[in-house]
Amino acid sequence: MTTYLQMLSTVTTDGLEMKLVKQKMPEPKPHEIVVKVEATPINPSDHGVMFGWADISKATSSGEGADRVLKAPLAPAGLSRMKARLDQDLPVGNEGAGTVVAAGSDEYAQSLMGKRVAVMGGGMYAGYRAVPAMSALPLPEDATARDGASCFVNPLTALCFIETMRGEDHSAIVHTAAASNLGQMLNRICQADGVDIVNIVRRQEQVDILKDLGAKYIVNSSDDDFHMQLTDAIHETGATLGFDAIGGGDTASNILLAMEAAAARTPGAYSIYGSIKHKQVYSYGSLDFGPTILNRAYGMAWGVGGWLLPNFLAKAGMETAVRLRKRVADELHTTFKSHYTDEISLSDALDADIVKRYNAKKTGEKFLINPQL
Repeated sequence: MTTYLQMLSTVTTDGLEMKLVKQKMPEPKPHEIVVKVEATPINPSDHGVMFGWADISKATSSGEGADRVLKAPLAPAGLSRMKARLDQDLPVGNEGAGTVVAAGSDEYAQSLMGKRVAVMGGGMYAGYRAVPAMSALPLPEDATARDGASCFVNPLTALCFIETMRGEDHSAIVHTAAASNLGQMLNRICQADGVDIVNIVRRQEQVDILKDLGAKYIVNSSDDDFHMQLTDAIHETGATLGFDAIGGGDTASNILLAMEAAAARTPGAYSIYGSIKHKQVYSYGSLDFGPTILNRAYGMAWGVGGWLLPNFLAKAGMETAVRLRKRVADELHTTFKSHYTDEISLSDALDADIVKRYNAKKTGEKFLINPQL
């Protein structure tokens, strides 16, 4: 019987352990397909399941090839925050792409035999993955698995930011960590759809990346006049919605402060309770695991909350999901094109030195796993 390797992450009271285990080839149910996974990206959203609250700066690896194991101690607050997942072997990897090598008896499942598809079903850091046929996105004939590996997390997140904006009656948005792969996609979408976006970055090279993309509003948080730049950009765009990839620190608060300061420049937009228009910042990432600090000097019409792609799609419904997925497929080589700096094997992804590189989440670096290597 054919077997394949799958990556698992386990947290115990002794710390984190990640390893590769042999699995039997899955048998598809009538409505399922089996995909030979040929490309699967390492996204920041994967790190939570992979590493939890482990201290990756102290990670070590042992063994070679299929026997490689990664271990890391827990951060001081880690054990209490991960009690719910102790001693569970969790599969990792949100999305990927590959070739359909087996299909259930249903007509649609059979129609995908031999085709290249993208899927998002968890457990994608593996040689093969069985998923419902209806959840797969057939790729254009000229698209490789590498082209389609990142069809879901970043593209759908960026598109759903715009859907959120429209659904909550905002007209422009603010985005942090804006030179990321996702941020670049979001800028291309905003330019195509005529939506103003205020991009927050922290280094000049990130400013240059976005300028090359044609972004109009870019503010550098390292500049001495950052708050004034941000207020000016928000005043010009009328942005009252922010998406924050950082999470910890005072970034969300600074965005709200700038929104309040911008509103104060507009006659009739202010009352004794602060600006009238609701201001909202959603945290969708955790580049900073520290506490979120709110300096409440922005009136009473504001909100800070969490934002998750699966939750949004569940509320948006199938019709919206299908429409957005079609746009991703149609614009796979343009708006939603991803660039990878490193292609590694499953074993490489457990090498401590390589782990520390992709865990750094540096702008411009994106790792792709090819489970067939």
